Amino acid sequence: MQELVLNQPVSTARSELVREAAQADARREFEERLAECGQLAFRVARAVLRNTADAEDVAQEALLRAYQSFERLRDRSRFNGWLVRISFRLALDRLRSAKRRDRREALWSQPAHLPPPATVEDVAASKQFQGHLERALEELPEKLRLVLLLSAMEGHTIDEIASMVGVPLGTVKSRIFIARKKLAEKLRCYANTIRTR
Repeated sequence: MQELVLNQPVSTARSELVREAAQADARREFEERLAECGQLAFRVARAVLRNTADAEDVAQEALLRAYQSFERLRDRSRFNGWLVRISFRLALDRLRSAKRRDRREALWSQPAHLPPPATVEDVAASKQFQGHLERALEELPEKLRLVLLLSAMEGHTIDEIASMVGVPLGTVKSRIFIARKKLAEKLRCYANTIRTR
């Protein structure tokens, strides 16, 4: 019994060998060019960034990008200039990113963006206000208090409140309006007593 062996067509195997040979040649040429100008990417990045660690990172990124795109470089005699441009652009990107980060950190560390620390008077006033708010809510009629709590505290929509309470949409709107108005009047009296102290 004969064994069947499937072979790739000769032309496909040959084209793969040609492609692999071309890749090996390109890799060898890249290594030769890199040996000629090995420290160029680092020097360019160091000149822009003035930081050795960042320059090393940028140089590695530049060499990686150059290696990945080397086959597409048409005029390989301009490799040095091409590598310089890649390094320079990456270093500028890193520099801009660092400046944006520093600006953002400086902005957020300024006291203007931090809330002022609460004083004892502020805490006492807020507790007093909370007590007045609770009493004012308790003084509202139940039907007004219910729609106000459902909308303001629970975050329900007017449609949801109308279906929960079982009243028309317009009634819910008017009850919320009246409840807010009465609550504001009661709290305005409290605010006036604080100002007169």
